[in-house]
Amino acid sequence: MQKANKKVKKGGEKKVTQVRENDGLLVLKNLTKKFAEHVVLDEVSLAIEKGKTTVVIGPSGCGKTVLIKHLIVLLRPSSGEVHFKGRRIDDLDVNELNKIRTHYGFLFQGGALFDSLSVAENIMFPIRQHFKITDWKEAEEVVKGKLAMVGLDGFQNYYPANLSGGQRKRVALARAIALNPEVILYDEPTTGLDPIRADTINELILKLQKELGETTVVVTHDMTSAYKIADRIIMLHKGKIIADGDAKHIRNHPHPTVQQFITGQVSEDDLAVLRMGGAISQTQFLPRDFEE
Repeated sequence: MQKANKKVKKGGEKKVTQVRENDGLLVLKNLTKKFAEHVVLDEVSLAIEKGKTTVVIGPSGCGKTVLIKHLIVLLRPSSGEVHFKGRRIDDLDVNELNKIRTHYGFLFQGGALFDSLSVAENIMFPIRQHFKITDWKEAEEVVKGKLAMVGLDGFQNYYPANLSGGQRKRVALARAIALNPEVILYDEPTTGLDPIRADTINELILKLQKELGETTVVVTHDMTSAYKIADRIIMLHKGKIIADGDAKHIRNHPHPTVQQFITGQVSEDDLAVLRMGGAISQTQFLPRDFEE
């Protein structure tokens, strides 16, 4: 991947990072996103390298999920540009965007399975949305193959309510790869899972990246997961990228905010507030106090 060129404007204006369309498979150019007057992403420039796993970390509310949604244009930028394979996509109409999105798979944080559909029907859903199925036997083989990749072949006739949390995530991942995407986006893939099930998801991310060769972008606050799966880790803070490098670089990063996040330490200012003395109410209620 070619390095981004950096330029400082005259007159003390802020630095602008210039990223060219051919710097990566996915490119964000000076992307800003505002909700009303609240700036969530502040002129973020980023090139995602083809065939690699890029992990985006940062505290809650820093803009991680907003960033990943811009990569597939589920959100449109307030300013700036989004490029895929050298083509600007944030200004496309819905029909053109739908064609582009067939190159993506998206694993939502909660899985987002349809409760009224079976496992097989959930995986078939994106196929039916984009293609007219004429050979149902072949479609069933596709479903079987995708479930086998996540270790759940044989679960075709189950419904989401009959699955564990980890199994639902794996079915959602099988659906995300149903169209053989070039890019897979993961939004907090290990959230809500115990350490063993979380590591199962990590292993699947590594397996799919290796076997399918797709470009992977993962949003997470799980540093165990980040260190295991990432070729590159980016940290967002207050709408800007404050760290960018491999796992070793991030572990040894000098920025105090990076160290505070990766070690999971409460800041001294927050601790001081938590430790402040306060009056304890002398009035205590019992359940019977609320009975008529």
